[in-house]
Amino acid sequence: MFTADVTHSAGFMLRSSAAGNYHVLQHACCPAYKKQTGQGSQKSEPLKGREGITGSSLRGGSLTGRMAGLWRSYQVLMSRYPWTVQIVTAGSLVGVGDVIAQQLIERRGLAHHSVQRTAKMMSIGFFFVGPVIGSWYKVLDKLVVGTTKSAAMKKMLVDQLCFAPCFLGAFLSISGALNGLTVEDNVTKLKRDYTDALISNYYLWPPVQIANFYFIPLHHRLAVVQIVAVAWNSYLTWKANKM
Repeated sequence: MFTADVTHSAGFMLRSSAAGNYHVLQHACCPAYKKQTGQGSQKSEPLKGREGITGSSLRGGSLTGRMAGLWRSYQVLMSRYPWTVQIVTAGSLVGVGDVIAQQLIERRGLAHHSVQRTAKMMSIGFFFVGPVIGSWYKVLDKLVVGTTKSAAMKKMLVDQLCFAPCFLGAFLSISGALNGLTVEDNVTKLKRDYTDALISNYYLWPPVQIANFYFIPLHHRLAVVQIVAVAWNSYLTWKANKM
């Protein structure tokens, strides 16, 4: 009996609720009801602010997505062609460094930009910087084994005390030769610029290389160095081409 009464009451309540909703809907659709409640006089305004925020968020998300897609593509290419990608990356970023040197340091302007000089610096990046630094990191990983902080410190010391002075001298010499300097002129230029460039090197690279050797996998180290080196390349190409 109790169950039957509850069921009957529930059915009655549902029917009453449905009927009530029907009447409310009927009144809401009635023009007189709209006029009485003032619903008909209100106009819905577009949510401009929300649409703007949404559009901006979509554009930001789209840009982030494209950057993530480029990075994934770079990762795939790096896994398939590590040597080639490292060399192309190094040459391209040396070229970027020369463009920055000519436009921001020397302030030549686009009309007086030396495309030939940028091409020369890129060729040094492709055929010297990329292969030499990429090979050196492989040798260094065999000389000093491990990924601990102590190993990273040892790698940095070997890199900066043994490799950096030789690499810097070779880079300046090759740049001078490509610029048409004679052996005597090249030696004079080295005497003038080498010490200054080496001291500047020691201001920048020790902390960068400790982080590079400790956190970054071997096949990405050259790319990380070259990204950081955009500013360094700007200085170095300016120094190399300063007559």
